Amino acid sequence: MPPAPATQGRADARCCEWQAPLVTAATTPEPEVLWHPTPESIAASQLGRFAAWVAERRGIDLGSPADYDAIWRWSVEHLDQFWADVAAWSDVLPGVPDDRVLIRREMPGAQWFPGTTINYAEQALRYATDEQPALIAASEDGDPVEVSWATLRGQVGAFAATLRRLGVQRGDRVAGYLPNVPEAVVAFLGAASIGAVWSSCAPDFGTRSVLDRFAQIEPVVLVTVDGYRFNGKPYDRRDVVAELRDALPSVRTTIAVPRLHADTVPEGALPWAEAVADVQDPVSEPLPFDAPLWIVYSSGTTGLPKGIVHGHGGVVLEQRKQIGLHIDVGPGDRLFWYASTAWIMWNIATSALLAGATVVVYDGAPTYPTVDAQFALAARTGMNYLGTSPGYLGACEKAGVRPGNDHDLSALRAIGVTGSPLPASTFRWVYDAVAPEVFLGSLSGGTDVATGFIGSSPLLPVTAGELQRPMLGVAAASWDEGGHPVVGELGELVITEPMPSMPLYFWNDPDGVRYRESYFEPWPGVWRHGDWLEVTERGTCLITGRSDSTLNRGGVRMGTADVYAAVEAIPAVLDCVVLGVEQRDGGYWMPLFVQLAPGAELTDDLTAEIKAAIRANASPRHVPDEITVVPGVPHTRTGKRLEVPLKRLFQGVPPEKALNLGAVDDAAVVEHYVALARERSLVTGT
Repeated sequence: MPPAPATQGRADARCCEWQAPLVTAATTPEPEVLWHPTPESIAASQLGRFAAWVAERRGIDLGSPADYDAIWRWSVEHLDQFWADVAAWSDVLPGVPDDRVLIRREMPGAQWFPGTTINYAEQALRYATDEQPALIAASEDGDPVEVSWATLRGQVGAFAATLRRLGVQRGDRVAGYLPNVPEAVVAFLGAASIGAVWSSCAPDFGTRSVLDRFAQIEPVVLVTVDGYRFNGKPYDRRDVVAELRDALPSVRTTIAVPRLHADTVPEGALPWAEAVADVQDPVSEPLPFDAPLWIVYSSGTTGLPKGIVHGHGGVVLEQRKQIGLHIDVGPGDRLFWYASTAWIMWNIATSALLAGATVVVYDGAPTYPTVDAQFALAARTGMNYLGTSPGYLGACEKAGVRPGNDHDLSALRAIGVTGSPLPASTFRWVYDAVAPEVFLGSLSGGTDVATGFIGSSPLLPVTAGELQRPMLGVAAASWDEGGHPVVGELGELVITEPMPSMPLYFWNDPDGVRYRESYFEPWPGVWRHGDWLEVTERGTCLITGRSDSTLNRGGVRMGTADVYAAVEAIPAVLDCVVLGVEQRDGGYWMPLFVQLAPGAELTDDLTAEIKAAIRANASPRHVPDEITVVPGVPHTRTGKRLEVPLKRLFQGVPPEKALNLGAVDDAAVVEHYVALARERSLVTGT
């Protein structure tokens, strides 16, 4: 691809181009608005109050009521002022002058808040109060249990003291093989408080998958669970724990958390009860702003997962912005996000503690014992904010449930979704079947930055099928192949200015080569995320899939999400995956693989219905060449379809190089695609 313009030109072009879409063109279709803010709701929101405070503090006009687009433009054009004001508004780093916020304004290598100290754990526990619990622990096999702020503080202090007694030093790694339970939160905060680096995997990961992650980082302490429950069944993991202990020579101490076997502790392990017995206030180490906080991992679909390191200061400030200003959660609110400890959304949900909110942690299946289980949990816990996946809401929609009629959701103000695009039909279902006044926000970001790029704003209306805007401080744009901003068409999602939560570095990447290759090609100094973004003329956004799995037939590009939205509206289809396979002879093959509902068959009528739905609702150019019934659709463990690895399989890449089975939710399903790819290679000779 041709190089992008120079940095200064990029910044100028970005600002001009994003201002243009904010004026609705006469040809732009009227959006289907499902929710409107009011002047009163804007003024009452944290973002509305922040904007008024900034306007007075800076003597600038940000609109009355607050104009989100004006605030966003100011935030990306004046990064130093914006992040200084977030730090002061949240009282995280008050009094830092603008010229000491961002010293090196480049990517990678931006230097934020030099000379300051901070500690994530200290910030997370600063709102401790007896008026609301810190955590509410829920599971499949019991009633929700509240954990007070005093109890959380005391256990974090005890665990931190245990780590110090075990000789854990600043920078040492503490790893957790744990479900989403209070012990995971305590262990993470205890490690963070002494400057140790946290990393976690969910217990549904097998030995190989865990070792692919933990062996890289050489933890000195391993916190493990003996098992977990899912869909009403217990899963014993003691054998896996034994294998992990044998295969991780760096581990000096194993701390055993009971879940299924309360009276059994592995030989030589320290019982969890002893690790948190000496209840005390935590003593948090003051750490540099860029001290490493945790290591999270790329999906690992092609090779070993990359260890992504984020810093204390960047995560604290970014989450105070995202949780406080964008999803409008603050002290006394109750937030839940369905996530495992292997997904960045667990880290983000836990970060609601930074805002003084109560975090609902849940160990179990998303639809057990019934598909509306998460809404039932919302009712039982008085949830104000429910975070989930588009797949879950889609399952509720297909099942025909009406949670607003069946559960007391009077406390529920907002619903957040991320992980994949949310279809317009599911937006409508939420407002029809859940609550007409709920604030529904679709967010798109990544493990890479521990936050969102495009997301929600309580100052803007909610339109069906669209994301509202780039988040504050996020200089997001859609670029064509030449590095020019585009509106009204698909482009690469790029970030043209640094963010404080961008990775410090990749683990075991001392020269930063893998880091630069992952994000800063083909445009050095510009973050290319690998998603397709369309910016509408109204300024709203659509994320339509991974840019390297985009359907590109005859030069007409389309994100896979458009096909999925059309096909999944058909009741006979449970799941599907579509691929755009460039062939060696210059041809282009586009298969659609469908998992059918029990009892359904791929008849001529159903085939015609699927093709007609794609033709009418997506594009007549993107009707698949073939429709094939499969036993299931493989996903990563964070719920993303394995589009690119499957595409590589059908391009002739050997299975062991095309994908990492340890990163797949159901490895057995993949074998079916491997067999299909082999059959096709025999037939076509590719």
